[in-house]
Amino acid sequence: MPADHDPISRRRFLEGSAQIGAASLLAATPAVAAAAADQKLGFFVIGDWGRHGAHHQTAVGRAMAAAAAESDPRFIVSAGDNFYESGVTSIHDPQWRSSFEDVYSEAALQRPWHVILGNHDYRGDVEAQIDYSKLSHRWHLPARYYTRTKTLPDRSDAEIFYLDTSPFIRKYLGTSTRIEGQNPHAQREWLDTALGRSTARWKIVIGHHPIYTTLGGAGHDQPDLIAAIEPLLRRHRVKLYINGHDHTMQYVEMGGIAYVTTGAGSETYTPGPASRTGFVSGAHGFLACAATKDAIGLDFIDSTGRSLFRNTITAA
Repeated sequence: MPADHDPISRRRFLEGSAQIGAASLLAATPAVAAAAADQKLGFFVIGDWGRHGAHHQTAVGRAMAAAAAESDPRFIVSAGDNFYESGVTSIHDPQWRSSFEDVYSEAALQRPWHVILGNHDYRGDVEAQIDYSKLSHRWHLPARYYTRTKTLPDRSDAEIFYLDTSPFIRKYLGTSTRIEGQNPHAQREWLDTALGRSTARWKIVIGHHPIYTTLGGAGHDQPDLIAAIEPLLRRHRVKLYINGHDHTMQYVEMGGIAYVTTGAGSETYTPGPASRTGFVSGAHGFLACAATKDAIGLDFIDSTGRSLFRNTITAA
């Protein structure tokens, strides 16, 4: 398994955030974890996973199930690239079983999955992924982009905005990633309006592609989203953007916004040196989140169940 990189930056984050304590979804004992979960909105995020169980996909699924059995997250988010290499062909594609149902089969994972699309999903039948929502008790993809509001135990709200980022990426035009016919301008207007009218304590935006990354530069940061989406995040005071696509786990803060990459659900790579202060790892794993009125705890968990990096985002 690849080793973590940029240890100095990682230590700074760990020292600066001290102990995430009860904000961590993985507490010391099941009893403590259950008590902590009662006080928070917990959810997991996994990206870039659908490989018939290969490339550590099954191991990550088991680690996620073990964590879910202890902390009882309310839902799981798929950050896109749900099926490799070319999405699904229909609602009857055998990949629904080999890459989803049979991999994430544990009882602890039989909870709502809120799904977005990745660029590999655009190589197949996108409508089939939307239509599968009618057949599955846990697969929730009502549209290419949408929003959901969740109530925290203290009765405050967290609103999550699920984006369809592939249509914003101009290099996909004319390729096997078939984004033709989609209107990114309409989606941007929708997001601007939805963020503006939201009264939620937390506004969390999730898209498949990164905006900023710890690694930085070409192939990691996404200029098309920096131009289209980042100004909206700043304008509407979004504190957290989560994405997949880059097959790593990364955390970086830019302009008061935490940009979190969790694209390590199956195949990963060994990342090079970080160009920004933050955290990056090529380990296989997922992201655990726990929101209260005043803070969101973030915890990267690898395929062995080990916590690699924790940090807390505050509302102030």
